[in-house]
Amino acid sequence: MIAGKVVGSIVSTRKCEGLVGNKFLIVEPVEKMKNGVSQLIAIDYIGAGIGEYVLVAQGSAARLGGDQEQAPVDAAVVGIVDDCSGLE
Repeated sequence: MIAGKVVGSIVSTRKCEGLVGNKFLIVEPVEKMKNGVSQLIAIDYIGAGIGEYVLVAQGSAARLGGDQEQAPVDAAVVGIVDDCSGLE
């Protein structure tokens, strides 16, 4: 799991049936967790907004958190950070 900041959103009118009805966000991992990745697209299970810091599950954990076991999801917003020291 990584922490990141929501910097944008993506709208897709045509997509895999398993993704219909879901919102997609562009998340920029915090500096300490970038690991060579500058941004990623994550399905939003909880209603996060632009500018918020979030927790992102990746891999199979991303599908399990939102009952999307059969959907092509590899990153999912699973929490909104209320307070944390040391993220930036």
